Amino acid sequence: MDLNKEIQKLENVRTDNSNKVFTMYLNTDPSDPEQQAGEWKIHLKNGLRNFEQYLKEDDDKEEQKNFQAVKEKVERFVVGNEQNFLKGIVLFATADGEVWFANRVQMPLETAFYWQETPQLDQLKQLSAEYPKSGIILVQQNEIKVIDVYLNEIEETYSYELDLNINDWREKTTTDTGSGSTNQHTEKFEDRVEANQQRWYKKIAPKLDKQAKDRSWEKIYVIGESDPANELKEQMNKPVNNVIQKNMLDHEESKVLQEVFG
Repeated sequence: MDLNKEIQKLENVRTDNSNKVFTMYLNTDPSDPEQQAGEWKIHLKNGLRNFEQYLKEDDDKEEQKNFQAVKEKVERFVVGNEQNFLKGIVLFATADGEVWFANRVQMPLETAFYWQETPQLDQLKQLSAEYPKSGIILVQQNEIKVIDVYLNEIEETYSYELDLNINDWREKTTTDTGSGSTNQHTEKFEDRVEANQQRWYKKIAPKLDKQAKDRSWEKIYVIGESDPANELKEQMNKPVNNVIQKNMLDHEESKVLQEVFG
């Protein structure tokens, strides 16, 4: 999903009279202390019921009919995805089906509901700005791991290993068992890496720059101990947005994302 393109489409939506746009931001984050007992169900029920009561008082039969049609679509989507919830749901819908955007997202949301002539896009735009297409580069002396991330979800993960037999980096595969250099943590090996660190990072930097271009990274984060992380940043042509001085290459990827995006 290209969220920026979806936002552009939604920005052009204008309805009138009784055929309005329903907007929903629903917090379903199971790690949120306020969601431990499934409070999202209460928020959803109350949010939909409030509009029903308002429209009943307004006595616009056509608008009531349209809202009921949207409500059924919303409830079907929520029930159908309940077993696979992430942190939230973003949804836009009209009764005639001209507008339908519904996605589970791995980003924190503030629960809110709208029924108006245009989609309410403030939260969606904020999420797009805070969680753009990004590359997270975890670096150790002899290994580099890349996490391709968009909207706080991992698109792909891959690693490079320094092979001392050829004095160059190679992309690791699932069948690799550390025969190149990963297990060579001897004092002699450490001395060799330290002496050649700048030259070796200069070799890998163009590959990472190409990845940044090909994958349209808007932000780049380098994570590692001070010397290798800063050296790699210096060798890259693409600007690095932040260097986090922690050794996290072997950490769970979810922990890495939490460190970067909070």
